[in-house]
Amino acid sequence: MSLVTMETLVQKAWTEGSCIPAFNVGSLEMIRGAIWAAEELNKPIIIQIAERLLKHSPLEYIGPAMVNAAKEANVDIAVNMDHSSSLDVIEKALELGFTSVMYDGSTDPYEDNISGTRKVYELASRYGASVEGKLGLVGGSEDGLSDHGIKCTNPELSHDFCERTGVSALAVAIGNAHGDYPAAPELAFDILEEINENAGKPLVLHGGSGLTDDDFRKAISLGIAKINIGTVSFKNVTKFAGDYLASEGKQDYFGLNGAMTQGMYENALRHIKVFTGVE
Repeated sequence: MSLVTMETLVQKAWTEGSCIPAFNVGSLEMIRGAIWAAEELNKPIIIQIAERLLKHSPLEYIGPAMVNAAKEANVDIAVNMDHSSSLDVIEKALELGFTSVMYDGSTDPYEDNISGTRKVYELASRYGASVEGKLGLVGGSEDGLSDHGIKCTNPELSHDFCERTGVSALAVAIGNAHGDYPAAPELAFDILEEINENAGKPLVLHGGSGLTDDDFRKAISLGIAKINIGTVSFKNVTKFAGDYLASEGKQDYFGLNGAMTQGMYENALRHIKVFTGVE
């Protein structure tokens, strides 16, 4: 298999009524765990990192590891720069070999969001990479430091946005939020259905951590072809590390490394199964 673009994976999934899991990673253990699960199930995935997390995992370190791991995998994998509004960061990711980038101009006025996303599309096209855009406000943030509230995507603008920006996939807001949900969300599936009818492109759901399996399946049936999983992965890796360090006997770095990889693997395995209908 090979390193592929996000468009290659999500377009096929969208056509087939399936979904590609996109796992945010922050370490070698998380990269290995996600790919281990994908290879075991023989399913493609996306591995990605958000711009806000680069202070913990610098792009010049983790980027090459992500790209090289994808190249060596036995399944198709796309490597995505997630939630970036910086052209410098996006260009650096593309130079490192990322096959897709997600430009987040959702807090900008509509026309500014279009012009910013279009600039990223033109840049990414020079590298043969695909682009994910975002319309509407998803609550919370990847690092828990900011929250612009929730504003559902306007279905009537979705086609215009996709046509004018050239994106391969559109991230939507339907009541979903990044991070931990304080209460079970009520997703606006009626709005999602309208967006799917209008956009003409595969749709992306951010803030997947904490949603129910039924929520996932319903969203996928209404055009969601990529779902981002971040918070629950980091929590599971932390839990496995904590359990290992609290276990009886002697602990060492290599055992800790294995525990963290296992935590990512088990979380990735579960989500791949749900998203692709594997029993």
